[in-house]
Amino acid sequence: MDTEEFLLPRSRTANERLHALIPGGAHTYAKGDDQYPEHLAPVISHGRGAHVWDVDGNRYIEYGSGLRSVSLGHAHPRVIEAVRRELDRGSNFVRPSILEVEAAERFLATVPTAEMVKFAKNGSDATTAAVRLARAVTGRPRVAVCGDHPFFSVDDWFIGTTPMSAGIPAAAEDLTVAFPYGDLAATEELLGRYEDEVACLILEPATHSDPPPGYLAGLRELADRHGCVLIFDEMITGFRWSEAGAQGLYGVVPDLSTFGKALGNGFAVSALAGRRELMERGGLRDSRDRVFLLSTTHGAETHSLAAAMAVQTTYTEEGITAQLHALGERLAAGVREVAAAMGVGDHIVVRGRASNLVFATLDETGQPSQRYRTLFLRHLLAGGVLAPSFVVSSALSDADIAHTVDVVAQACAVYRKALDAGDPTPWSAGRPVKPVFRRLA
Repeated sequence: MDTEEFLLPRSRTANERLHALIPGGAHTYAKGDDQYPEHLAPVISHGRGAHVWDVDGNRYIEYGSGLRSVSLGHAHPRVIEAVRRELDRGSNFVRPSILEVEAAERFLATVPTAEMVKFAKNGSDATTAAVRLARAVTGRPRVAVCGDHPFFSVDDWFIGTTPMSAGIPAAAEDLTVAFPYGDLAATEELLGRYEDEVACLILEPATHSDPPPGYLAGLRELADRHGCVLIFDEMITGFRWSEAGAQGLYGVVPDLSTFGKALGNGFAVSALAGRRELMERGGLRDSRDRVFLLSTTHGAETHSLAAAMAVQTTYTEEGITAQLHALGERLAAGVREVAAAMGVGDHIVVRGRASNLVFATLDETGQPSQRYRTLFLRHLLAGGVLAPSFVVSSALSDADIAHTVDVVAQACAVYRKALDAGDPTPWSAGRPVKPVFRRLA
């Protein structure tokens, strides 16, 4: 489809309705229409497998589904069947359901590096509970976050470090400090500068590449030596790196870890897991001051726990992690090949582990460019590819990958023209897409 003919009138109207009623027009900033070319932000009607349909009737091959949460594809039969079995049995009770212990047993069998687990509904609750627990256990106020990782929580201890810090007291901001990924010496210097003040080190154990050799083990040693808690945020690495997360793949055990996203295949469930000695501080069998760890009305909703159990069974029995890697490798190879053939191999750059691919759009000088990203996204959308990233789901077919590569090739041809002209504006049509974290709208 010609991009000039690619119009989304019903989506455009729906976006106006969304903004009139919902601040930001979406319930996650990363889903905002500012992340897409102007007037080309599809509003979704439904999805199945690796495909979604917008309210205008267009079908797309979808990547990064549900902000990386839908790794098995939409409406996965095994997950939906598990959910349906619980729907007519009640979803929330005045006492724990037997499903809660079954889900905990299944999770701890899948992630054997943890000894206890508590479920919640979103990642922010889990990471904030981990931070609170670390502060209680150590008696220390400061949180050390990896400054190279984009997101940990909606709560003050993290959002205060971003450009969107309005409404957060300076006192909360001052208690969070940052360390660089992969640099043990800099982290050790930070811990020395704030000796006996840092409660925890929190980071994603891996992102766009494997950790440097010995890095995670080095962090483990630093945390032990300085008496702070090591927390792995496995929201993304959980299941996509291995069924037991990055800690299972790299063999370094954190004190606490948090899981979500792929855990529910789109259903709302997250988990805080870790060593019994720490986790019991939030329970009823510890003599010390109680920690208000996690207490959520809907944290143990039966159908979401059933979904999580079905996801874990599917991953282990069907080798889903290996499938994700194979699909990602095929996609990355295809994109790199056509980008090189069109003369933009140094400008459209695919990065990341095969199961968690992202892409960079670079300008004439090799710098990241939102204007070129706008051009690229516009032409992907016109070709029926909805791809804020190239993060795959196991529902993708060989034909889906082949079509995506064909559409990327067409986008690359236009990208080359824009590079030659020194200006992507004629091919972008409207304001550029914007970064999520910025001070002003």
